[in-house]
Amino acid sequence: MNLRSGLQAKFLLVMALALVVQLLLMAVLLQRQERAQEEVIAVTRDAMSGVASNSLRRRGEGTVAQLGEALANPLYYFDLDAIGSLSASALNQADAHYVLVYDAEGNIIHDGSETIPSYGKRMDDVFADEVIASDSLLTQFSDDLMDVSAPILIGEERLGGVRIGFDLAIARGFQDRALEEMRGQLDGLGLRQLLWAGTMAGGIVLLGVVMLWLVQRWLVRPIRLLADSARQIEAGRFEVDLPTSRRRDEVGELMRAFSRMSESLARHDRDIRRMAYTDSLTGLSNRLAFREALDEQLLMIRGAGQQLALLFADIDDFKRVNDTLGHDVGDEVLVQCSARIRDTIQRHAGENALLARFGGDEFVILVHASPKDGHDVRAVAMALADALVAELGQPILVQDRQVFLGTSIGITLFPDDASTATALMKNGDIAMYQAKVAGKNCYRFYSRAMDLAVERRVNLEHELRGAWDRGELSLVYQPVYRLADRTMVGAEALLRWNHPRHGQVAPSVFIDVAEQSGLIETLGPQVLRTACAEAVRWQRARPMAEPLSVAVNVSSRQLRSGGELAQIVADCLQETGLEPGRLHLELTETAVIGDETHASELLAKLRETGVKVLLDDFGTGFSGLSHLRRVPVDGVKIDRSFIADILRDPDDLALTSAIIAMAHSLGITVIAEGVEKAGQYALLRERGCDQAQGYWLGQPLPANEFFALLG
Repeated sequence: MNLRSGLQAKFLLVMALALVVQLLLMAVLLQRQERAQEEVIAVTRDAMSGVASNSLRRRGEGTVAQLGEALANPLYYFDLDAIGSLSASALNQADAHYVLVYDAEGNIIHDGSETIPSYGKRMDDVFADEVIASDSLLTQFSDDLMDVSAPILIGEERLGGVRIGFDLAIARGFQDRALEEMRGQLDGLGLRQLLWAGTMAGGIVLLGVVMLWLVQRWLVRPIRLLADSARQIEAGRFEVDLPTSRRRDEVGELMRAFSRMSESLARHDRDIRRMAYTDSLTGLSNRLAFREALDEQLLMIRGAGQQLALLFADIDDFKRVNDTLGHDVGDEVLVQCSARIRDTIQRHAGENALLARFGGDEFVILVHASPKDGHDVRAVAMALADALVAELGQPILVQDRQVFLGTSIGITLFPDDASTATALMKNGDIAMYQAKVAGKNCYRFYSRAMDLAVERRVNLEHELRGAWDRGELSLVYQPVYRLADRTMVGAEALLRWNHPRHGQVAPSVFIDVAEQSGLIETLGPQVLRTACAEAVRWQRARPMAEPLSVAVNVSSRQLRSGGELAQIVADCLQETGLEPGRLHLELTETAVIGDETHASELLAKLRETGVKVLLDDFGTGFSGLSHLRRVPVDGVKIDRSFIADILRDPDDLALTSAIIAMAHSLGITVIAEGVEKAGQYALLRERGCDQAQGYWLGQPLPANEFFALLG
């Protein structure tokens, strides 16, 4: 919010509200003053009216009484001149409207005039009857008159009477003039009060202007400076330039504290940026710094005709270094790899490339080139990738040991492959994965076909979910024979997927998808339970025959679950009633030696339940024979790659014979996989191999067909 429309506006609003309140109070005061004036005038009018009325009545009654006494003798002698003289004298009063002298019957004798036009007429006005009938002083009122009458007596004899009518309008006129004079005085007093109130309002406005100027200078201006500085800090410009304040009040202290804070923030920002944007191990830019640089590069070159290449490099088999030599050695290997990558980039791309460690054993390189300068970014990226593959393929010397690694590189181009940073990163990762699939230690350019492959893989994962419940997944059983007498001793349970549209999906495809997506943790127990139940069915069908074992493959992901796998096995045995010794669990050699300590503990727990543990694909791992002494297994299955060439390759025959001899010396059963020919069968039996399986002995069969084979 703009401070100019903040504190100032609020202060002005408060002042305006105060002024409005004052004006309202003044208006109310003026209204109350007017009402008070009206009330005072009304009260005064009532008071004056009452006083005037009483005064007029007393004066009128006194005048009539006095006139009545004076007229007694003239009326007795019927002296009209004297009566007229006295009546005319009374009529000359300012407020006397009429004077009537009447006899005892109510006939007018004199009216104060010279001609006496009403002489002898009977009084017939509204007061006449009351006047004639009254024998004492009588005062009567109408809207405009006050009629006062009194009888004229000689002794006890009533000669007549006299009455005078007083004009009330004259008295009211005197009253109104007095009230008008009072109103003028009250109006003058109210005007003086209004002037004083206006002067006070003007003083308040002037005071508000002065206070506004002081607030602007002492408070708003410093706060505005601080707000502008805060906005700069918010935008990332921490080194703000605040004027030095010599004020000793709280605002001055705040400005100095703010200046110190900006300096501290700038210092910490430099440290944080260094930590946030730099990989602590290799000193290279990290994922965050690279992503920001990539976004910035895309904004700069968009529409400028320049090209970018993103190389996504992953060190091959780096996990083996951590597992076998330790993480400290692994860190040293990463440092040497990053140095080699940096040197290679410097030689082949120079300043036109940006290197960052993306995480773990992954590195990303951003290369830009301009066709206008005669540089094709695809050719530059290809040359750099060739150099990186060659350089990282050289042995690395760590702690007096040589470590042989390689690198798989995925390359994607801008704008050919993608136009956004997210899409480039995704495409580079896809291309790198394809380089891994192609055999590692190579590079691959991104293509739309790779995207389609990933999309197919995602769709396959989606369709694999629920395939067991839909009845698309089922088990087949491949017989296992004892070589000595060619007797069936068991079967290996194999999972098959009959897709409703694609038909039979290769196990190597969907098992890998299940492993990576985690679906294997759901499918594994279902396969194990079904296989155990089928083995119980075999035994019930041939109770007198030798019990058949059933072998079930366990994935490396299930192996990592630890005690959960042992509990699942125990639950399956209890639910199906299968004897523990008839269940064989097959684990790949690479899964076991990847975490030998953990695997040994788990295998020991499994063997305690009575089940047998077999090491599958034996011979394909690293130093497999030496691990037999440290991993508690009951049998090994020689990988089919050795059996395939056993008849013509002396090395495979020698290795197979060594495996059989070593295993037997440790009391371990040996099973050969992939027996496809009679000669292979004969040679294995000759070398002392215990059991074998393969298409020459028997193909994998659905459950019902295998059950029929037993019959």
